Amino acid sequence: MITDAKKRYSAGVLKYKQMGYWQPDYVLKDTDVIALFRITPQEGVDAEECAAAVAGESSTATWTVVWTDRLTACDLYRAKAYRVDAVPNTGPGTKTEAQYFAFIAYDMDLFEGGSIANLTASIIGNVFGFKAVKALRLEDMRIPVAYLKTFQGPATGVIVERERLDKFGRPLLGATTKPKLGLSGRNYGRVVYEGLKGGLDFMKDDENINSQPFMHWRDRFLYCMEAVNKASAASGEVKGHYL
Repeated sequence: MITDAKKRYSAGVLKYKQMGYWQPDYVLKDTDVIALFRITPQEGVDAEECAAAVAGESSTATWTVVWTDRLTACDLYRAKAYRVDAVPNTGPGTKTEAQYFAFIAYDMDLFEGGSIANLTASIIGNVFGFKAVKALRLEDMRIPVAYLKTFQGPATGVIVERERLDKFGRPLLGATTKPKLGLSGRNYGRVVYEGLKGGLDFMKDDENINSQPFMHWRDRFLYCMEAVNKASAASGEVKGHYL
């Protein structure tokens, strides 16, 4: 790592290790997000530079030195590759080319609170086509408690759901509507009605269902509410459907 500011921010291209993305003496913080990557470097690229490149491209780096880095707390916000271990049974003497486990730490402030989409897009959204690596895989992550607490979780718990359905002292019985794709709104509502009238406490949409041309969300909502109300009237029980 280059510590002389004049050299560090001189125009041109520097190796990621020189830009500070490789820090083997970095002391982990309880609030760091830690990612474990399995990397296969391109020929001629050493493992530490490859790990530093992944750290850089998934945080604050670009391919060349930019003076605007100095407008940020770059020492804090840059990700730090701090450890590289050879993957057992790879490399010389084996049938598999050399692979390495790269440990990378990210400051929690790099990520939007309560956003899995931002977390994953930041860490893996820009590195899998990176030329320094021949192959790359995210093996594991450690998410700090401080970041987990930014996720509010479900609006209600099972107690509230039981109160809404007026079902206590037994498991709730539910099912997913099938086929999950292709039904019209009217036929979707018919399937929901038959399931609820047949004894289910609730039914739910499949994760693939949103608002496709064959069944827009508004149509599904209206037909499902009709099905829920009819099934409740026919059975004398409270029924439900999760959209």
